[in-house]
Amino acid sequence: MNAMKVAITDYEYETISAERAVLEAAGIECRDFQCKTEEDVIRQAAGCDGLIVQYAPITARVIAALERCRVIVRYGIGVDNVDVAAATAKGIFVCNVPDYGVEDVANHAFAFLLALAKKIPQQQAQMHSGGWGYAEIKPITRLSCCTLGLLGFGRIPRQVCIRAKAFDMKVIAHDPYLDPEKIRAAGAEPVDFDTLLAQSDFLSCHCPLTPSTRHWIDRRALAKMKKSACLINTSRGGLICEADLIDALRSGVIAGAGLDVFETEPLPKDSPLRGMPQLLLTGHAAWYSEEARSSLQCMAAEEAARVLTGNPPRSPVNRDLLR
Repeated sequence: MNAMKVAITDYEYETISAERAVLEAAGIECRDFQCKTEEDVIRQAAGCDGLIVQYAPITARVIAALERCRVIVRYGIGVDNVDVAAATAKGIFVCNVPDYGVEDVANHAFAFLLALAKKIPQQQAQMHSGGWGYAEIKPITRLSCCTLGLLGFGRIPRQVCIRAKAFDMKVIAHDPYLDPEKIRAAGAEPVDFDTLLAQSDFLSCHCPLTPSTRHWIDRRALAKMKKSACLINTSRGGLICEADLIDALRSGVIAGAGLDVFETEPLPKDSPLRGMPQLLLTGHAAWYSEEARSSLQCMAAEEAARVLTGNPPRSPVNRDLLR
C-alpha cells in the first residue's frame, strides 16, 4: 500500500522541517512546492491525500482534479483562496489555524491605534524635515476620551478590547453573528453598524472576507464616520474598498488609517496608498512573531495528520462534514 502524501503547495517560511517532522511521525510523506497557479497545483498535488496551502489558488477546478484528497489546511485563519463549497461537495475537509497569532494581531492593531492617536507618522515627518513642536499636529485627544469600534468580535477583537480597556477607552462592537450579551460580557457595548461608524474614533476591522463582507467599508460607510476618525484593518484587505478609502483620506472625510492587509497583495509599488502621510502601512505582518510562526507551521501539519489518521479535525471551516 502506498504511503499517504501531503503536498505543501506553497510557503514563505525559511524551512518546513517542522511540518515534515510532524507528518513523517504519522507515517505521511511530505512534498513541498511553490505553486502559483491552478495548473501548478493540479500538476504537483492532484494525487495527494492532503494539502497545506498558503496563497495558492485552490479553486473549484483544482478541487475537481484532486483524486484522493481528504483535507485542505490553510496556513492562517482566512480561507478566501479556497473554494470551500466545492471542497465540501466533494467531502474534503477545509481547515484553518484560528489561534496561532491572536495575541500578535491584537498587539499590531493596537500599535496602529496608538501611532495614529499620537500622530506618530506626522511627527516623524516633521522632525526629519527639521520641524519642532506640536502646532502642526493639533488636535490630539487623549485615549480615555476616545471610543474604539470593533467590526467583528471574535478572538482577536476581544483581545484588542482588553488592551483598549487598559487605556480607559470606551469600546463598542458590531457583530451580526454574535449574541449581544456575549459582547457585553466581554467588555464592549453591542451596537448596529451605523452607530459603530458614527461613534468610533478608531474603527478596527476583524472580519472574514465573504461575499457579504467584501467592501463593507466603502464610500457610504466612510461618509458616516467622524472626520477625526481613523480606520484600522488587520484582517482581510477586501473588507475595504481601497479606491474609496484613498478618496476619503485625500478629501479629509476621515483623518487616517493603519493597514496591514490589501485588496491586492503584495501591494503594488505604484499604489496610491504608498506615501500618504496620514496612512500607516505594514506588509501583512500583523500575525508575525517567531512564536506565532512556529505554532502556525506545526498546527497546520498536525491538523492534516489528524484527519489523515482517521481523527476528526480540530478546526474545520466546513463543519457540516462532521455530521
